[in-house]
Amino acid sequence: MDIKGKILEIYDTQDVTNTFRKREFILEYAENPQYPEFLKFELIQEKCDLLNSFNVGQEVNVFFNLKGRKWTDPKGEIKYFNSLQAWRLQPGDDGQDGVASQHTTSMDSISEPEWMQEDEGDNEKLPF
Repeated sequence: MDIKGKILEIYDTQDVTNTFRKREFILEYAENPQYPEFLKFELIQEKCDLLNSFNVGQEVNVFFNLKGRKWTDPKGEIKYFNSLQAWRLQPGDDGQDGVASQHTTSMDSISEPEWMQEDEGDNEKLPF
């Protein structure tokens, strides 16, 4: 999945354990500029360093995975948690501020299916 928005906050890297670290940032996503969304993403392990080349206020494309976890608390109650785990960041400079990127195909790159292409000698075979 990917989304484009403006970096609102960048947090320091946290060493959760001796072998696990994470870094969070907030993205302002404005599909409808009147009602922006504020999404918290996390980067883990070596991906934490990806934020080093970005600044607050910068437009960015974020490629991420949606993660979900199930946890049973000490009382035996089951809890569910979701996170947005980023794995690639790219500067967002294509003029689509705050809009989720769509994977579109140019009309120029679409060709007719072979069965629709006109063959010179086949016109006599058509019933019309």
